[in-house]
Amino acid sequence: MFKVSKEFSFDMAHILDGHDGKCRNLHGHTYKLQVEVSGELIANGAKKGMVVDFTDVKAIVKSVILDQMDHAFIYDSTSERECKIASLLNELNSKTFGIPVRTTAEEMARFIFNQLKDKLPLSAIRLWETPTSFCEYRE
Repeated sequence: MFKVSKEFSFDMAHILDGHDGKCRNLHGHTYKLQVEVSGELIANGAKKGMVVDFTDVKAIVKSVILDQMDHAFIYDSTSERECKIASLLNELNSKTFGIPVRTTAEEMARFIFNQLKDKLPLSAIRLWETPTSFCEYRE
C-alpha cells in the first residue's frame, strides 16, 4: 500500500468560548492542512501508477473545505456566544462557517476528515494551527 499527501494553507479566525486562556478571544491562524490518502496503484489508464491524481485531491479539498473555511470566521454552531458573533459578522457581509463542535485543532481535523472521507481514500488528516503545533486524525 502507498500513502501520498497534499498540503494546503488557509487563514481563518475563531474563538474558543469558555476557554481559560487567551484563545477565548477572537483571533486568527494560518493553518496548514495535510491530506493523506492511501491505496494501491491504479493499474491502467491515464492515471496508471498513481494512488490518486494530486490534481483531483486539490479540486476536492478546494471545493469541500477551502472554499468554505478560507478567510472565514469559523464558529461552533452549538455555542450561543459564537453564534451571536457570527450573526453580527453576517450582517456586515463577512464570511462565516459554522461547524457543530468547538473549533479546536482536534475537532476541526476530525470534521475535515469526515467531510472528505466519502470523496477520497483518506488515511489521515493533519492540521497545523501554528508552525509548531498540529493535530493528526485517523479513523
